Amino acid sequence: MKRNNFLKLAASWSEVKELIKETNVELTDDDLNYQEGKEEEFLQELGKKTNKSPDDVKAWIESISSNKGKAS
Repeated sequence: MKRNNFLKLAASWSEVKELIKETNVELTDDDLNYQEGKEEEFLQELGKKTNKSPDDVKAWIESISSNKGKAS
């Protein structure tokens, strides 16, 4: 059974992407190429780059979105 990895964002993806790049400078635009319908693959690939599980990556992105960059 596939997990529900649909991202729940409080801001637009372009805004969230810029906040992510500010807090994690080694990530590139290519790393952050999010496409609806490809959430599972996106979270897995980003997890590999950040040494986090897909669930942790999802929580981290949603935290950045809701806190406007105050996530750690």
